[in-house]
This record gives sequence, structure tokens and C-alpha cells, in this order.
Amino acid sequence: MPLRKLQFVDAKTEKASRSSRLGDALAHDSAVLHVTGQAKYIDDLPEPAGTLHLVPGFVLTPARGKITSIDLKAVEQAPGVVKVLTTHDIPGKNDVSPVMGDEPLFAEDEVAFSGQVIFGVLAETRLQARKAARLAKIEIDPLPANITAAQGKNAKDEVLPEYAFRRGKFRDAINSAEQEISGSIEIGGQEHFYLEGQIALATPGEDGDMHVHSSSQHPSEIQHVVARVLGVEDARIVCECRRLGGGFGGKETQAAPWAAMAALGAHITGRPVKCRLDRDDDMVLTGKRHDTVANWDVGVDKNGVIEGISMRFETRCGHSADLSLGVNDRMMFHAENTYFYPELEILSERIRTHTVSNTAFRGFGGPQGIVACEHMIDTIAINLGQDPLDIRKRNLYRDGGEHTPYGMKVEDNIALEIIEGLEASCDYRNRQKQIAQFNAENDLLKKGLALTPVKFGISFTLKHLNQAGALINIYSDGSILLNHGGIEMGQGLYMKVAQIVANELGVSTPKVRLSSASTDKVPNASPTAASAGTDLNGAAAQIAARKLKKRMSEVAARLLQTTPDKIKFEDNQVFCDKGSLTFSELSKQCVLERVSLSATGFYATPKVEWDREKAVGRPFLYFAYGAACCETTIDTMTGEYRVDRVDILHDVGRSINPAIDIGQIEGGFVQGMGWLTTEELVYGQDGRLLTHAPSTYKIPTATDLPEIFNVEIYESKGNTEDTVHRSKAVGEPPFMLASSVFSSLFHAVGSIVPGKVPNLHAPATPEAMLK
Repeated sequence: MPLRKLQFVDAKTEKASRSSRLGDALAHDSAVLHVTGQAKYIDDLPEPAGTLHLVPGFVLTPARGKITSIDLKAVEQAPGVVKVLTTHDIPGKNDVSPVMGDEPLFAEDEVAFSGQVIFGVLAETRLQARKAARLAKIEIDPLPANITAAQGKNAKDEVLPEYAFRRGKFRDAINSAEQEISGSIEIGGQEHFYLEGQIALATPGEDGDMHVHSSSQHPSEIQHVVARVLGVEDARIVCECRRLGGGFGGKETQAAPWAAMAALGAHITGRPVKCRLDRDDDMVLTGKRHDTVANWDVGVDKNGVIEGISMRFETRCGHSADLSLGVNDRMMFHAENTYFYPELEILSERIRTHTVSNTAFRGFGGPQGIVACEHMIDTIAINLGQDPLDIRKRNLYRDGGEHTPYGMKVEDNIALEIIEGLEASCDYRNRQKQIAQFNAENDLLKKGLALTPVKFGISFTLKHLNQAGALINIYSDGSILLNHGGIEMGQGLYMKVAQIVANELGVSTPKVRLSSASTDKVPNASPTAASAGTDLNGAAAQIAARKLKKRMSEVAARLLQTTPDKIKFEDNQVFCDKGSLTFSELSKQCVLERVSLSATGFYATPKVEWDREKAVGRPFLYFAYGAACCETTIDTMTGEYRVDRVDILHDVGRSINPAIDIGQIEGGFVQGMGWLTTEELVYGQDGRLLTHAPSTYKIPTATDLPEIFNVEIYESKGNTEDTVHRSKAVGEPPFMLASSVFSSLFHAVGSIVPGKVPNLHAPATPEAMLK
């Protein structure tokens, strides 16, 4: 694997005389701490004296109903119980929603889904709280409940209005084409399955202040929600987070209820409160990736070139809006992937169901749009009896003057270059011939091969989220403390931003000390999401570092009797042709001369404009591209299969840290593969989640990895947009490369009866394959 070819530089033992260089393959800043178990997560922090433990109380049936009586006497009298929290204890608003005001902390009159929290138990120990929570006597009169999107659609119940992109006379274009093809695909949801579950520790301060440690991708939102529930100003609440044990979008909004519950308990009792969900409760009580059904009609010519298309998404959103507006919009933004649709309709129905509210998940709707699109391309290929890759290449955006369905001009289009580069390096054409021969000679085993591309837009589509702040303090000994609004959740963000700062100041990376994200240091920070963590926080930190460098250059120029423009920072030295001094010596001199060595940086993404009402604009600063080729083998007697080989070529612009980037590409692909193959969410007719533990919900394991797994970073001249180091985002785009796995399985099943479109949906579990 190419990862082994990288020349690693251990940031901890990096020579003190060497300054950091962008592009170095540095190990993750917490790599040693992770593998030795020394990395501190919230549950590892020492519990303050008097800490209480909070456990949420809920019932699993019915999915929807009127609460007729609540008897909590036995709960209150249980051993160790200090307080039982209900809606009557909330001094502010009973609302933990991110935007729409439709997500109560505690259900009051009615439950809207199986497992909706009704009360919270505060006890001296967590076990006491868990036992006490089961003693509640709650009566609920059932009300009609819609569990599936189809049921919600039939009831005409929507959580948000439908929304559409339209261009030209798409229906006429479809009907007048040489061939009209229709199809649909059911695309399942996905559980985040972060290693560290939802957790918060709230410690009360003086005069109504509150400090909250929250495993959250969005500390600023935790601050706002806790303040809202407690009925106080935001400035009284501080939310801090050093690292997450995984997030994947599941801690963008879904961390808020547990932080608010803990803070409410701390506010009322005056004692610290910890709330930690166990795995089963976490899976039952938190939202998933949106599952959807995509229906489409497409008109093509004899070569499979698309002339007109109508694609319609029916999405289960859950009982409240949460982030369904942005998720479903991004699903639509990616419904064409790398292909040009001349005349089009892309429509999204956002359906309310009486299930937990679905939420952000890596790709934020984009994966569903891309899988639907690629499934359509595969179906066109079967109908025309042609190679799917040829259909893909003929429909690519071409001349740079074409516009997406939402009116954005595609300017930096390298999809064809990446596809053809991978096509050659993985020997696609010869392998396709070999697989055709294998399938002709074998009845029990069948093989599939697919090469699929990805084009993923980078930026928050909600404009005001495209901003970031950073704070850098340099001390008199030359050591540097870096703080920014980004969250480290294992993806290597902190190391990348530290490299950026070290590069600007010409010092070795270990000189840059990383500190927790905290709302009292960088206010109003956006969530670490949308793959924009490095773009935003790295740029903000770079701006702060340049301010400090300018101030220090002026001091150095006086000391070395030159002008500031002649001063250079490199290898922990500050020098010009007249002399030099160490970075540490200059730092001490700045303090002696009363020059501030603290600076903030603020960055706002340029060019991003989106008029949602008119459905036109530029919602993304740029696109990240990639392609994957996947070979699979299926057993037609059992439906079992294996992923034999995967080849990936992915675009990260000019890499800031190729070791971290390759890790993200590999991890994203495998997580996407799990979503499309083994991870199946099953709900009962009563609305209960039946797959709520590792015993019934199957994420990929080491044995599921491809036997051959080749990952290469595309040799890029750099992002055409002015990002840090001309790099590109890498968090989410690789996830969608796993579409190649589903397409490969689709091809393998399709080989059994050539010319017949398999009735295969996602996830393609062995059961689904056999069926």
C-alpha cells in the first residue's frame, strides 16, 4: 500500500533544528496517546468531588402517543437518587433543536418516537441512576404512527416543504429521447457507531456560570443550547472539547440534549453532573444517516448520453427537522455527481416519520445523491448492453463552461483525467475482459468490476457557517500555544493546523502546543463538519501567525539593523544577511520590548453565495475529485461475497500531510463500504429500532478489508482556489468512493442474466444479494 512508501517524520522526535514543512508525512499528534490508551476523553477526566450521574428515562412503545400519566415516586425513592428532572425543572426553554425549535429536551404531553426522553435521573452512581430509571410508571395512549417514509408520504406529512431544481423542458427531453429508462433504488440509513459514545460533564461555577465538557463537533451550539435551556446569556456558558472518539456527523447536533441535561442537573443541584450513554441507549436515542428512495426517469441517446432527467428523492427525516434541510439539499447538489444533465428535474420530499430524527452523517446527504446517480448510470449501461465506464465518460462535464443543476459553473474539472489515470493504472479494460470470461465459465461464483468517480462540493451551503477563528499565544521561551474552533475527532485536524502555524513561523512542529477547543477562547465557531475543518481553521490560524510574524519581524529588524522585509523565519532561527538569533531569543526580546505575542485570526470563505429561493448561485468554493475501481466475487448459492481488490486515485490538491490524507481516504472508503454492504438498520412495526447493538448491527471489521487495497494521491498542481497550501478537503469525499463496491456487486449479480437489471438495493447484504 502506498502508505508504507511514505517517509514519516515523527513530530515528537523531529529534530529541534528543523522547521516544519507543509507536505511532511507527520504522524497524528495523539497517535502514541491513542495506541497506548493515554489520550484523555471526557470519561477519563477526574470527576470533581460530588459528581452526580444522570441517566435519561424513556419508554420504547408506543412510537407515538399521548402521555396520560407519569408516576415517578418509585424513581425518586430509589437508592442513591438525588433528583428526578422533568419539564417542570427547566428554567428556560424546553428546546434543544439546532434551528427550528421543534426538539424538546423532555417530552411533555406527547411522545413522537420510540425512546423519546421523558425524564432524567440524577443519582450518586451511574448504576443507581440506571436502575432507578426503570422504575417509572408511564401510561401512553397510542396515536397513529408513520414509521416508514412511504407511510409518511401517504399521510402527506412532511417535516419540511419539498424542494426542486429544474432546468429546461425535461419531460419533453425524456420523452423525445431515443430511449427512455426508469428505475429506483432504496438507500438505507447508517448508524454513526463512534467509539466514544455521547457524553457530557457539566460543572457549575459561581453566579450561574457553567462549564461543560461535551463530546461535540459544535461547542458553540452546545453553548447556545445550554444557555437556552437554563435561561441565561451565552457568556455564562463555556463549552470545552479536547478530542472526540469519533463523530462522523453524529455529534454535530445530537450532542446537545445530553449536555443540556447534564447542565440542567448541575444548575439545579449545584453539583457536577456527568451524562454518559451506553451503546444500546446511544443507538436508540440518536439520529442516523437519512435513508431515502430515489426514483428516476432518464432519456438517453444510443450511446447513453443523457438528454433529460427527472430524479425524485423520498427521504425519511424523523419526527423533527434537525439538519434535514441542509442534508436533503446536499443530496440534491450531488445527484449529478460528475455528469452534465442538460434538461432536468431534481426533487426532494422531506417526510416526517415517528422515528428518531435523522441527522448529519459523513457526506451530509451527498452519498445518497451520488449512489442514486451511479445506480442510474449502471442501469443505463445494462439496458444498452455497454460498459458502464464508457457511459460514465460520455456524460462527464467537459468544457468547463457547463453549469450544475443549481447554476454553478464547473471550472476546475479534472474528473476525466482522474478516471483515465485510474483506468490505466488498475488495468481496468483487461480485467473487465478477464472477468467476463470468468463469469462465462463459472456458474456458482460470479465477479463484478466497477470504476466510479466522485465530485464533491466543499463549503457549508449555509453561508454564515463558512467562517473560523484562531488564537495563538507565543511565550517568552519561544513556545507556542495554538487554539482554534475546530474539533479533533481522530481525523488529524490539529496536526495539520499545527503544521500550518509551524511553517509560517519557521519552527519545528513540537514547538506548537495544541489546546482544547473552547468557547471562551474562540467564540461563535462553526461546527467541524462539511470537510471544511482545515480550510477554515487552518486559514484562520495562518492569519494569526502572520500577524505575529510581522510584529516579530519589526523587532528582529531593529536588533539586526535591517528592514522587516529582509527578515526570514526558518529552522527555529530568525535571520538576515547581517546576523541571526533563535526564535526563542526573539520571543524573549519581544516581551522585553512590550510587543504583544498574542494574536487572533479570522477567516471567511470567499466567493460562496447561494440563493436558495431561486436555486442559483455558488454554494461551494471548489470541488474535490476522486475515483475508485472495485472488484468483487459473489457466491450465488449463499449471497455471500468478498471485496477482492480496490484501487483508488484521489484528489487532495497539494497535500498538507499525506499520511493523514491517505488515512482519511482509506477510512472513508471502508466506512462507505460498510454503509452499502453490511450496515442495516431495521425498525419494528411499533417503531422500535431492532438493530441497536454490535450483535445485530454489523460495521466492517478488519476481515472485510479488500485483500488488495491500493490508494494513491493524485499528483496535483494544487487547488485553483486560494486555500492553505493549495490543499483540498479530504474528510468526506472518499466516503463516496465506496459507490464502486455497490456498482461492482450490481455488475456481478447482473452477469447472471445478461440484459436484466437486478433488483438490488442498499445495503447489499448477503440476504439482499441472495434474494
